[in-house]
Amino acid sequence: MRRERTITFYGDHFQRFYVPLDNGIKEKIRYVFSIIEIVEKVPEKFLKHLVGTDGLYEIRIEMGSNIYRIFCCFDKGNLVVLFNGFHKKSQKTPKQELRLAQKLMDEYFAGKTGTV
Repeated sequence: MRRERTITFYGDHFQRFYVPLDNGIKEKIRYVFSIIEIVEKVPEKFLKHLVGTDGLYEIRIEMGSNIYRIFCCFDKGNLVVLFNGFHKKSQKTPKQELRLAQKLMDEYFAGKTGTV
């Protein structure tokens, strides 16, 4: 099966979110990751650009009544870099989570250009 993009992780931010989750949601996250890796045009149900941000996206996972979000961005058009994730408990994305994701994305790109 041909991959459209590769998923990589920046630091251990995602890992700290992922490890304590139960196996059911971990399996669902792996499933959504596999869709993102192999589908050319990922449905917005699974990956959505966050309006008002400069290139920040959220991976969207729902399991029962639980909603999870994982922030990411594209690098060189085909590389998804995962940052922090959280269990969403309201309709609005918490501003602190959004600020953290933006900060991590800025750090990632600054580190690539050597301007940290």
